[in-house]
Formats: sequence, structure tokens, C-alpha cells
Amino acid sequence: MKFASFFLVVLLFSCQAEVKDVELPITSEDNLVESITAIKEVMSAQEIAWNNHDLEGFMKGYWNDENLKFYGSSGLTKGWNNTLANYKKGYPTKAESGTLRFVINDISKIENGNYWVMGEYHLTRPVGDANGVFMIIFKNIDGEWKIVADMSC
Repeated sequence: MKFASFFLVVLLFSCQAEVKDVELPITSEDNLVESITAIKEVMSAQEIAWNNHDLEGFMKGYWNDENLKFYGSSGLTKGWNNTLANYKKGYPTKAESGTLRFVINDISKIENGNYWVMGEYHLTRPVGDANGVFMIIFKNIDGEWKIVADMSC
């Protein structure tokens, strides 16, 4: 019985030593708040650019890469240049682009420090208003938050 008690004590201490060596990732609340604030700032800058019919300025919120993905009513578009071309085709004048307002319904952290944003867009336009929903994925690339995927309808 003494041997069993000794074995249990040794096992218990060895397990505790292993637990101490494991480093758990620490997600600070400040970092979460900073990330969400920065993402909202990107979207606010996009609203301002759009409302000035500055589509290139609006696209500054997107990852300027051929791996950018945009999924909308026309299907999947890959690449920053193709996405900009679609915006220019669909919104050639201020009358078509109108005034944009985002409503953010949720921002959640997902794997690898990326975030998704779910919300609504509202376009007030002389040619007729347009409203819809979106889900976009933000990634911090070289210290800047960029949209890497967008699903809008």
C-alpha cells in the first residue's frame, strides 16, 4: 500500500510539472478592443470614400492581392483588381453609388486572430435605394486590418 501511495504522489507531481510547462495563449481584452476599434475605423473610412464616389479609396479597406475573394450576386470574384473593376462597372456615377451607411451587427474573433463582421449596407440613391447584408473577414496584414473575403447580397 505504501508503494501505491508513493506512486500516486510521484504521478501527481509529474503531471503538475507538465502542466506548468504548457503556455496558454493569452488574449488580452485590450487587444480585442483595439482590433475591433481598428476594424470599425477601416469601415468608417470606406463609408467616407464611397460617399465621395472614391471607389479606389473604398478599396483601400480590401487586401490588395489576387487572393482577395468577393462573393456577391454575380458569383465569385477573385482579386483586388477584378473587385475594383466590378465596383466601377456597377457604380459608374455618384447617382449609382449614392450614400452608403453600414450597420454592424456583430464582430467576432475567429481563428488565427482574424475577425468576421456581419452587418447590413444601406445605399440611398437617386436611381433607387439598395439594401443588403454582408459578412466580411478581416485579417491583420503588415499591421493593417484588411478585408480578405467579402460576401455581400
